[in-house]
Amino acid sequence: MADNTAEQTRRSPDPRRRSQRARNAILDAAAELLGEVGYSKLTMEAIAARARVGKQTIYRWWPSKAAVVFDVFTRLTGATAGAPLPDTGDLAADLKTVFRATADEFADPETDRTTRAFTAEIQHDEELARAVTERLVEPNNRAVRDRLSSGRAVGQIAPDADLELAAEMLSGPINHRWLLRTGPLTHEYVDRLVDTVLRGLRP
Repeated sequence: MADNTAEQTRRSPDPRRRSQRARNAILDAAAELLGEVGYSKLTMEAIAARARVGKQTIYRWWPSKAAVVFDVFTRLTGATAGAPLPDTGDLAADLKTVFRATADEFADPETDRTTRAFTAEIQHDEELARAVTERLVEPNNRAVRDRLSSGRAVGQIAPDADLELAAEMLSGPINHRWLLRTGPLTHEYVDRLVDTVLRGLRP
């Protein structure tokens, strides 16, 4: 009897694995459909059908399709919002490393498509806008401010520098160039941007 029970336990699927497979299938389906039909025509019903799950399964984790798309984006980037920036002692090099990676993310077609979808949506979805700010924008800006703060502590930045504004001066031009397609987002551009901003912050 004990042997039969052990055998059944080995054969029974782990609910956590099954749940994770369903979650991944939903995100995969949303990413595929986003590329095929765009955000405006994307529906929860279509996502459920493509993922082969019930619509209620999607609502177990996400309140809206905008929330699903936001998580598609965060999975694509593979980065944890607000993760500390590298601190090698070379402020310019550390900032260039981080913002070069940002430029590379924007250059990826799937990331670009997904980001543009929820960027458009936040213009008239206040709930999504708050979520993006709280879960992505502010944590990342805080991480940049923290790295600038450590640079200021060792005399690399003027003691009275406005770090919040400085962080926006670094990320803002990158977002502007990407959003309006005013020019290529290259590593050379990022390096020039970092060097220009830091020149203005020197003691």
